Amino acid sequence: MEQQELIPHLFRTEYRKIISVLCKLFGFQHLRAAEDIVSETFLLAAETWGLKGLPKNPTAWLYTVSKNKTLDYLRHHKIFTEKVSVELSHSASIHQEVEIDLSGKNLDDSQLQMMFAICHPSIPKEAQIGLSLNILCGFGAEEIADAFLSTREATYKRLARAKEKLRSENIKIELPDTTEISSRLETVLTTIYLLFSEGYYSTSQNTVLRKDLCIEAMRLNLMLVENEQTNLPQANALLSLMCFHTSRFEARMDQQGDLIVYEEQDESSWNMELIAKGIHYLNAASQGTKLSKYHIEAAIAYWHTQKTDTHEKWESILQLYNKLLQLEYSPMAALNRTYALAKADGKEIAIVEAEKLQLSDNHLYHSLLAHLYTDLDNNKALKHLETAFLLAKTTADRKIIAGNREKILGNC
Repeated sequence: MEQQELIPHLFRTEYRKIISVLCKLFGFQHLRAAEDIVSETFLLAAETWGLKGLPKNPTAWLYTVSKNKTLDYLRHHKIFTEKVSVELSHSASIHQEVEIDLSGKNLDDSQLQMMFAICHPSIPKEAQIGLSLNILCGFGAEEIADAFLSTREATYKRLARAKEKLRSENIKIELPDTTEISSRLETVLTTIYLLFSEGYYSTSQNTVLRKDLCIEAMRLNLMLVENEQTNLPQANALLSLMCFHTSRFEARMDQQGDLIVYEEQDESSWNMELIAKGIHYLNAASQGTKLSKYHIEAAIAYWHTQKTDTHEKWESILQLYNKLLQLEYSPMAALNRTYALAKADGKEIAIVEAEKLQLSDNHLYHSLLAHLYTDLDNNKALKHLETAFLLAKTTADRKIIAGNREKILGNC
């Protein structure tokens, strides 16, 4: 991986780890100091590596520099005497006094504790998710604004208020008790789900599939299921969902990096090991009585890993979408349901249901209607493709739309 790609990648993967450890050391009262230290570490990396080339172990380099910067900060600021030194021996040197533990276990433990600390009930839920995406996932205000269909200015203000709340409430970075874990888990899972979704179908950058984000979401989720206190059914269900989706990654993109639609994917490229893991976590999710949207979406994703194109498959997917919409309605789930409806019961009935949604400002809506009208009314199909092309945000989407248009014109 080249330097211009490596630093953004490491920012995604290592920023949240280091920031979690430093926040646990400093407390949320000094969140800004922790953010500054980590940001300065990455800035120095960009400058130094650009001049001297990449170190043998870039991650270890980041850890060493962030440790040194932290020790420098503690030497020169009151935080050392006010918070850290009270627990340490006055006769020891600063290097002996302060253990900045960046071991794998402490990195994982700190991130897990940070996830639940950020999702404290004193902070509004939307702000919890935004703050988690910002601190734990390295999302900028613009990316978060896109996720919430908000403005950058409003997102900045929301994040600032949430950070101030963390400080003023003196929220501890620790795992809460069992009851509190259950109540906060929904927001933690929503954050991970949004991170994975941005990677699985990205609109904030000119690429559809961002594998690094998906992998990081799975790592965060894996920390939940590997911890006895947070290994709950809905966490397993979400991890199952992500395993099923990830299993088809290699089949979703061609050698030029263009997206391949589901019907045209090479099933031999599907990762059977990940499908097996998805089944394992879905079975683990069956414990208990609570049915979450992740259970249903994981079951839908499971059926998409089955190679048969039978009525039973699509009828099962259709019924799962019906359950999902009853549990938690979303326009995109309703739109996806109409595709399953077309496969199960025919295009004509699916067109009627799709047009009821009236998602006229969404290119996926017009792309689906174009698919449904193809061979029934090709003129309508072409009109919907023209609208979809104008609304599409990424080059990859526009390529698919243009390709579909050529296919229809070629058959006319």
